[in-house]
Amino acid sequence: MSTQLADRDRPADRPVLHGAVAPDLKSNVAPQDAGVPFQVVSDFEPAGNQPAAIDELTHGIQQGELDQVLLGVTGSGKTFTIAHVIQRIRRPTLILAPNKTLAAQLYGEMKSFFPHNAVEYFVSYYDYCQPEAYVPR
Repeated sequence: MSTQLADRDRPADRPVLHGAVAPDLKSNVAPQDAGVPFQVVSDFEPAGNQPAAIDELTHGIQQGELDQVLLGVTGSGKTFTIAHVIQRIRRPTLILAPNKTLAAQLYGEMKSFFPHNAVEYFVSYYDYCQPEAYVPR
């Protein structure tokens, strides 16, 4: 991390985050990815509402939006859409999943979409958080 975020880089409706820093992406990119652009490899092209979603999400990231939601039913192409957003913004991306099964599924899909880039997978084996409804017996 290097440069302090300036007020000019922050949307007017967002609070100032004192001490926040902007990443120096060149020094943080893994050597195997240096100079390798993110390129989605797929037999399919975005269709239906996907191109508009890709445009809107990309624009939001470029405008510094801190919160965006991509909502869709199972099988609607949310992961494919996000892969295209990653390709457009050309930045390393962290994807969090709520469970090991979904994490493995996302890893497999992203690895197939980005075969020329490093796609990593990590599952924590610590269980610090239990659902509020969980009552041990």
